[in-house]
Amino acid sequence: MELLSGLGLATSSGLNAYIPLLVLGLLDRFTPVVELGPSFAWLSNGWILGLLAVLLVIELLADKFPAVDSINDAIQTVVRPTSGGIVFGSAATSEIAGLGAGTLTVTDPEAVAGWQTWVPVVTGIVIALVVHLTKALTRPMANTATAGTAAPVLSTGEDIVSAGLSLIAVFLPLVVVLAVIGLVVVAVVVRRRMRRRRDRRLRSGSV
Repeated sequence: MELLSGLGLATSSGLNAYIPLLVLGLLDRFTPVVELGPSFAWLSNGWILGLLAVLLVIELLADKFPAVDSINDAIQTVVRPTSGGIVFGSAATSEIAGLGAGTLTVTDPEAVAGWQTWVPVVTGIVIALVVHLTKALTRPMANTATAGTAAPVLSTGEDIVSAGLSLIAVFLPLVVVLAVIGLVVVAVVVRRRMRRRRDRRLRSGSV
Protein backbone atom coordinates (compact mmCIF):
# COMPACT_ATOMS: atom_id res chain seq x y z
CA MET A 1 0.00 0.00 0.00
CA GLU A 2 2.86 2.37 0.78
CA LEU A 3 4.37 1.82 -2.66
CA LEU A 4 1.04 2.30 -4.43
CA SER A 5 0.34 5.50 -2.51
CA GLY A 6 3.86 6.71 -3.25
CA LEU A 7 3.51 5.89 -6.95
CA GLY A 8 0.29 7.87 -7.24
CA LEU A 9 1.59 10.86 -5.30
CA ALA A 10 4.92 11.00 -7.17
CA THR A 11 3.13 10.76 -10.53
CA SER A 12 0.88 13.59 -9.40
CA SER A 13 3.96 15.66 -8.50
CA GLY A 14 5.26 15.28 -12.05
CA LEU A 15 2.17 17.15 -13.24
CA ASN A 16 1.92 19.70 -10.43
CA ALA A 17 4.48 19.90 -7.64
CA TYR A 18 2.30 21.57 -5.05
CA ILE A 19 -1.04 19.74 -5.19
CA PRO A 20 0.11 16.43 -3.63
CA LEU A 21 2.16 18.27 -1.01
CA LEU A 22 -0.91 20.30 -0.03
CA VAL A 23 -3.13 17.20 -0.03
CA LEU A 24 -0.83 15.39 2.41
CA GLY A 25 -0.24 18.45 4.57
CA LEU A 26 -3.90 19.43 4.84
CA LEU A 27 -5.08 15.88 5.51
CA ASP A 28 -2.46 15.47 8.22
CA ARG A 29 -3.32 18.81 9.85
CA PHE A 30 -7.10 18.64 9.73
CA THR A 31 -8.08 14.96 9.49
CA PRO A 32 -7.12 11.60 11.00
CA VAL A 33 -6.74 10.13 7.51
CA VAL A 34 -3.02 10.93 7.23
CA GLU A 35 -0.50 10.86 10.03
CA LEU A 36 2.82 12.00 8.63
CA GLY A 37 5.97 10.42 9.97
CA PRO A 38 8.43 12.54 11.97
CA SER A 39 10.65 13.15 8.94
CA PHE A 40 7.80 14.80 7.01
CA ALA A 41 5.61 16.29 9.76
CA TRP A 42 6.74 19.76 8.66
CA LEU A 43 4.40 19.46 5.67
CA SER A 44 1.41 20.21 7.90
CA ASN A 45 2.95 23.35 9.40
CA GLY A 46 0.68 26.35 8.85
CA TRP A 47 3.40 28.50 7.32
CA ILE A 48 4.43 25.73 4.95
CA LEU A 49 0.83 25.17 3.88
CA GLY A 50 0.41 28.89 3.25
CA LEU A 51 3.59 29.02 1.17
CA LEU A 52 2.53 25.97 -0.83
CA ALA A 53 -0.86 27.56 -1.49
CA VAL A 54 0.78 30.74 -2.83
CA LEU A 55 3.17 28.73 -5.01
CA LEU A 56 0.24 26.67 -6.30
CA VAL A 57 -1.62 29.82 -7.40
CA ILE A 58 1.49 31.05 -9.23
CA GLU A 59 1.91 27.65 -10.86
CA LEU A 60 -1.75 27.51 -11.93
CA LEU A 61 -1.48 30.91 -13.61
CA ALA A 62 1.96 30.51 -15.20
CA ASP A 63 1.14 27.14 -16.72
CA LYS A 64 -1.85 28.47 -18.66
CA PHE A 65 0.00 30.78 -21.06
CA PRO A 66 2.09 29.72 -24.09
CA ALA A 67 5.83 30.47 -23.80
CA VAL A 68 5.39 31.24 -20.09
CA ASP A 69 4.49 27.59 -19.55
CA SER A 70 7.77 26.49 -21.12
CA ILE A 71 9.74 28.81 -18.81
CA ASN A 72 7.75 27.47 -15.89
CA ASP A 73 8.47 23.89 -16.97
CA ALA A 74 12.20 24.66 -17.05
CA ILE A 75 12.04 25.94 -13.47
CA GLN A 76 9.89 23.00 -12.39
CA THR A 77 12.51 20.53 -13.64
CA VAL A 78 14.00 20.82 -10.17
CA VAL A 79 10.82 21.47 -8.16
CA ARG A 80 8.59 18.63 -9.39
CA PRO A 81 11.12 15.80 -8.88
CA THR A 82 11.88 17.22 -5.43
CA SER A 83 8.17 17.15 -4.64
CA GLY A 84 7.97 13.60 -5.97
CA GLY A 85 10.74 12.50 -3.64
CA ILE A 86 9.07 14.14 -0.64
CA VAL A 87 5.61 12.67 -1.24
CA PHE A 88 6.90 9.16 -2.02
CA GLY A 89 9.10 9.32 1.07
CA SER A 90 6.21 10.56 3.20
CA ALA A 91 3.93 7.80 1.90
CA ALA A 92 6.53 5.22 2.86
CA THR A 93 7.04 6.60 6.38
CA SER A 94 3.53 7.68 7.36
CA GLU A 95 0.19 6.23 8.35
CA ILE A 96 -2.19 6.83 5.45
CA ALA A 97 -5.92 6.12 5.57
CA GLY A 98 -5.40 3.37 8.13
CA LEU A 99 -4.24 1.00 5.40
CA GLY A 100 -1.17 -0.20 7.21
CA ALA A 101 1.31 2.31 5.86
CA GLY A 102 4.09 3.41 8.12
CA THR A 103 6.07 0.17 8.25
CA LEU A 104 9.12 2.23 7.34
CA THR A 105 8.61 4.92 9.97
CA VAL A 106 11.94 6.39 10.99
CA THR A 107 12.45 7.11 14.68
CA ASP A 108 16.13 6.18 14.96
CA PRO A 109 18.40 9.02 13.73
CA GLU A 110 20.85 6.47 12.36
CA ALA A 111 18.11 5.03 10.17
CA VAL A 112 17.53 8.39 8.49
CA ALA A 113 20.60 7.80 6.32
CA GLY A 114 19.57 4.22 5.59
CA TRP A 115 17.88 2.75 2.57
CA GLN A 116 14.50 2.77 4.36
CA THR A 117 14.35 6.54 3.94
CA TRP A 118 16.39 7.30 0.84
CA VAL A 119 15.21 4.57 -1.52
CA PRO A 120 11.57 5.82 -1.46
CA VAL A 121 12.76 9.42 -1.88
CA VAL A 122 14.96 8.59 -4.87
CA THR A 123 12.18 6.46 -6.38
CA GLY A 124 9.77 9.37 -6.10
CA ILE A 125 12.29 11.73 -7.69
CA VAL A 126 12.72 9.42 -10.70
CA ILE A 127 8.96 8.89 -11.19
CA ALA A 128 8.15 12.60 -10.96
CA LEU A 129 11.04 13.50 -13.28
CA VAL A 130 9.85 11.07 -15.98
CA VAL A 131 6.30 12.46 -15.79
CA HIS A 132 7.57 16.04 -15.78
CA LEU A 133 9.80 15.52 -18.82
CA THR A 134 6.92 13.95 -20.72
CA LYS A 135 4.75 16.95 -19.88
CA ALA A 136 7.49 19.47 -20.66
CA LEU A 137 8.25 17.92 -24.06
CA THR A 138 4.60 17.63 -25.03
CA ARG A 139 3.63 21.22 -24.23
CA PRO A 140 5.74 23.04 -26.89
CA MET A 141 4.53 20.54 -29.48
CA ALA A 142 0.92 21.22 -28.50
CA ASN A 143 1.46 24.99 -28.52
CA THR A 144 2.94 24.83 -32.02
CA ALA A 145 0.18 22.56 -33.29
CA THR A 146 -2.65 24.73 -31.91
CA ALA A 147 -1.11 28.22 -32.01
CA GLY A 148 -1.05 28.22 -28.21
CA THR A 149 -4.74 27.47 -27.65
CA ALA A 150 -3.99 24.06 -26.15
CA ALA A 151 -1.96 25.44 -23.22
CA PRO A 152 -4.84 26.37 -20.87
CA VAL A 153 -6.80 23.23 -21.77
CA LEU A 154 -3.90 20.85 -21.18
CA SER A 155 -2.82 22.68 -18.04
CA THR A 156 -6.30 22.55 -16.53
CA GLY A 157 -6.58 18.86 -17.34
CA GLU A 158 -3.18 18.19 -15.75
CA ASP A 159 -4.20 20.04 -12.59
CA ILE A 160 -7.42 18.04 -12.32
CA VAL A 161 -5.57 14.76 -12.88
CA SER A 162 -2.94 15.74 -10.30
CA ALA A 163 -5.58 16.48 -7.67
CA GLY A 164 -7.60 13.38 -8.47
CA LEU A 165 -4.58 11.11 -8.49
CA SER A 166 -3.38 12.53 -5.17
CA LEU A 167 -6.72 11.74 -3.54
CA ILE A 168 -6.83 8.27 -5.12
CA ALA A 169 -3.32 7.59 -3.81
CA VAL A 170 -4.50 8.39 -0.28
CA PHE A 171 -7.98 6.88 -0.22
CA LEU A 172 -7.90 4.17 -2.93
CA PRO A 173 -4.27 3.10 -3.43
CA LEU A 174 -5.30 -0.15 -5.11
CA VAL A 175 -6.72 1.92 -7.98
CA VAL A 176 -3.47 3.80 -8.51
CA VAL A 177 -2.02 1.31 -11.01
CA LEU A 178 -5.11 1.53 -13.23
CA ALA A 179 -5.09 5.32 -12.97
CA VAL A 180 -1.40 5.54 -13.92
CA ILE A 181 -1.87 3.17 -16.85
CA GLY A 182 -4.79 5.27 -18.05
CA LEU A 183 -2.67 8.40 -17.74
CA VAL A 184 0.12 6.83 -19.81
CA VAL A 185 -2.35 5.85 -22.54
CA VAL A 186 -3.82 9.35 -22.65
CA ALA A 187 -0.34 10.92 -22.76
CA VAL A 188 0.68 8.72 -25.70
CA VAL A 189 -2.51 9.52 -27.61
CA VAL A 190 -2.18 13.27 -26.98
CA ARG A 191 1.46 13.32 -28.04
CA ARG A 192 0.70 11.49 -31.28
CA ARG A 193 -2.19 13.78 -32.13
CA MET A 194 -0.24 16.93 -31.30
CA ARG A 195 2.72 15.70 -33.35
CA ARG A 196 0.50 15.08 -36.39
CA ARG A 197 -1.19 18.48 -36.01
CA ARG A 198 2.15 20.22 -35.59
CA ASP A 199 3.57 18.54 -38.68
CA ARG A 200 0.51 19.47 -40.75
CA ARG A 201 0.70 23.07 -39.52
CA LEU A 202 4.40 23.33 -40.32
CA ARG A 203 3.89 21.85 -43.79
CA SER A 204 1.02 24.21 -44.55
CA GLY A 205 3.11 27.15 -43.32
CA SER A 206 6.04 26.21 -45.53
CA VAL A 207 3.74 25.99 -48.54
